[in-house]
Amino acid sequence: MGIIRLENIRTFSYHGCLDEEAKIGSDYLVNLEVKTDLRKARHSDELADTVDYVHLNAIVKEEMAVRSKLLEHVAERIIARIFTEIASVSRIMIAVSKVNPPIGGDVASVTVQIEEFRT
Repeated sequence: MGIIRLENIRTFSYHGCLDEEAKIGSDYLVNLEVKTDLRKARHSDELADTVDYVHLNAIVKEEMAVRSKLLEHVAERIIARIFTEIASVSRIMIAVSKVNPPIGGDVASVTVQIEEFRT
């Protein structure tokens, strides 16, 4: 087994419960970790034998572009797409962070982290 990580995927998105967040948007960071079997790829040196991180990045960017009120909801969409589109992934750990959230204080970011296993 092995782990593939994509760290600090940056997006500008329009998530949030406030009307202003839908209009002005905000910066987000996504950290993604997937567990998969890397044994075949270690020997074959072929992209077809691993999880393509370009594909993972595309899923994250596409789902981050779809507005959600809650970070939990956008994270769930990303998880669902990865499990649907990439059969070899057995576990996903995702963290979605809103940078400089509008919560009335000096807070660098808020993060929702979810771990999910293929059933």
